[in-house]
Amino acid sequence: MSNDRVLKLGLPKGSLQESTFALFQKAGYNISVSLRSYVPNIEDDELKPMLVRAQEIARYVELGTFDAGITGRDWILETGSDVIEVAELVYAKQSMRPVKWVLAVQEDSQFKSARDLRGKRIATEVVNITKQYLKKHGVEASVEFSWGATEVKVPELADAIVEVTETGSSLRANHLKIIDTVLESSTRLIANKEAYADHWKREKIDTLALLLKAAIAAEGKVGLKMNIRKSDLSKVIGIMPALRRPTVSPLADDEWVAIETIIDERIVRILVPELKKNGAEGIIEYPLNKIVP
Repeated sequence: MSNDRVLKLGLPKGSLQESTFALFQKAGYNISVSLRSYVPNIEDDELKPMLVRAQEIARYVELGTFDAGITGRDWILETGSDVIEVAELVYAKQSMRPVKWVLAVQEDSQFKSARDLRGKRIATEVVNITKQYLKKHGVEASVEFSWGATEVKVPELADAIVEVTETGSSLRANHLKIIDTVLESSTRLIANKEAYADHWKREKIDTLALLLKAAIAAEGKVGLKMNIRKSDLSKVIGIMPALRRPTVSPLADDEWVAIETIIDERIVRILVPELKKNGAEGIIEYPLNKIVP
């Protein structure tokens, strides 16, 4: 296979790795990797993935080491990388929602806003983002890079931190309170500008974006099928939420129709008994991997 028919893809190693692999599997790409390897196996000979820290992926995509990659918008901004953001993929380590970089201080601290931190010391992994935030608020403070365990540095090693959070539980466990949101960030599929100008690579990247977004759209949703008498159709449709309108199909028996729809999985346990009460029969629930708009 010639090199121009292989797409070099940077995937995040670390906290996002497991959720990224799960997303790719739903999109139709099975990925496996041995414990000490940084080169995963993927069921697509035209993809050449490599695991790299999310913090580094945007820079390697800009340099052309990777044609495309998956990383957070936060790391694109932090590294100032000049890349194309092909698609927003809203998923994270623990949830399917954006993460936040927050300004946090000790829970019994008198600090209430960024302005209170003039001349103080702030620890963070995102030094550039934090400096831009402070400049925006007209605050001069010392910003120091944190190599990890940032939550434990207040108050002995820092007066405040800027740290990423999904739920805030780790901050609360370390007796910290959030006083402001510095940045909201989500995962992005990015591309090298030269690679995206190549017709074959652009088509490959766009296909990947389509399937990954379709897998995210299907998250938390299921399909429902059922049979219903035509005389009960209006009341059943009236209680049934749908992605758009449910599909109604004729059956061999002219008095009956089949209904198919997509709903949030969390409401199935409430909805199914109501459907049964209103005449639905043969109700089938099935999982979804992708929803392509």
